[in-house]
Amino acid sequence: MSEMSTDLHPARRRRELERSALDTTDVLVIGGGITGVGVALDAALRGLSVTLIEAEDLAFGTSRFSSKLVHGGLRYLATGDVATARESALERHLLMTTIAPHLIRALPQLLPFRPGVTWRQRSAGAVGMALGDLLRMQAGTPRSVLPVPRPVSARTAMRLFPALDEHRLRGGMLSYDGQLIDDARLVVTVARTAAGRGARILTRVRAERLDADGADVVDGLTGERFRIRARSVINATGVWAGALDAAIAVRPSRGTHIVLDAADLGAPSAALTIPHEGSISRYVFALPQAMGRVIVGLTDEDAPGPIPRVAEATESEIAFLLSTLNRVVSTPIRRNQVRGSFAGLRPLVDGGEGDTADVSRRHLVTVSDGGFVTVLGGKLTTYRRMAEDAVDLAASTRALDAPPSRSAKLRLVEDDVLERATLPDAGSPVAPSVPVTRAEIEFAVRAEGAMTADDVLDRRTRIGLVDADRDRSRASVEEIVVQTLEEVG
Repeated sequence: MSEMSTDLHPARRRRELERSALDTTDVLVIGGGITGVGVALDAALRGLSVTLIEAEDLAFGTSRFSSKLVHGGLRYLATGDVATARESALERHLLMTTIAPHLIRALPQLLPFRPGVTWRQRSAGAVGMALGDLLRMQAGTPRSVLPVPRPVSARTAMRLFPALDEHRLRGGMLSYDGQLIDDARLVVTVARTAAGRGARILTRVRAERLDADGADVVDGLTGERFRIRARSVINATGVWAGALDAAIAVRPSRGTHIVLDAADLGAPSAALTIPHEGSISRYVFALPQAMGRVIVGLTDEDAPGPIPRVAEATESEIAFLLSTLNRVVSTPIRRNQVRGSFAGLRPLVDGGEGDTADVSRRHLVTVSDGGFVTVLGGKLTTYRRMAEDAVDLAASTRALDAPPSRSAKLRLVEDDVLERATLPDAGSPVAPSVPVTRAEIEFAVRAEGAMTADDVLDRRTRIGLVDADRDRSRASVEEIVVQTLEEVG
């Protein structure tokens, strides 16, 4: 299979959009989140022609609002869903050893043994970690990638998470899971890898109607309406799937995180795992991030009604996350120390269960009454398997000549951002106290499909998670975006 450039930029978009209005593609993918770009890559690797359209920008929806964990399904074990846990562990193995080891690191996670974490929760946590390690071994993930869980002393616990309340601390259990450098970056990297195998990645193109043979679409930049013809169509629009497939019942669940300064928690080197009061299967995590931040999350709240363009955290969710964290730290974190918040809507398959926390995270792949395939549910960790299943079903339903999936063995693209920079002072920060370089902004436009300052602030970097950082950076980001667009657009 011949390879093309992986660069995404406005000039390429215009060329490929014109071609998409004229020819017929093997697979038309609707949705530019992690599932949609995964489908595009899987299909392209099978030698199929692929066109992906996204109404907004890559990673615009739920895919950029996760906990950024590539996890082995420990929570699923706690609820008895062994099949999903095994699938998660296997997909984590593939991501960390073959597909994206350059985008994921092993994250230590500490379950503290102290007042507020009951004996039952400690025991359940320790047993769950042992079972999770068994899944790691079954998946074939070596200890060099994910170390074995172990008990740690109070002194070690304090070194890993210095803000812990040391009073009556009896150590804890330390386990390891995968952590993405950034979830939106994974989406963009999968999209670029697909583009390198010939897939057309077209943002700002909205599908107004789907059927088995294509979609009626509108170009969000020009307003032009036209039809994209396809031999098969896959609806991967997440919480918006029901708007294109009336037979699908989506039950959105809001997951909220807050953003804190790492310095306010002693600059932890491990994540903190805090059980919900009275639960052995639900947790709040305090997760160290890049740029001197810690995100604390997440909630699981029913979110009925119209789907918002961008979900927002509620004050009650923020208060819950703070109160849970403050149960185990020495100095309570106050509301005015919250530097930002974000919320994503999980696209759960509505099966009529009670709480959204109890709704299965298994994915659904089905053929709609209109003859197209809809893929829904699942988790970020299992995006590749979801994509494989969706392409398998599309190929069998529409008699496409496609070999089996090849996505489990392909490493995603990586680049030397500084090496490609042309701006002066390319390695300098884009703004004071914002550790993102000018080169990263240029690369976002030149190679990652960014077309506006918001694309860069919110999805190619995560500057925008903190309003103060956004304000300090916007002018410089806008200047670099405009200058780079003039060169590549």
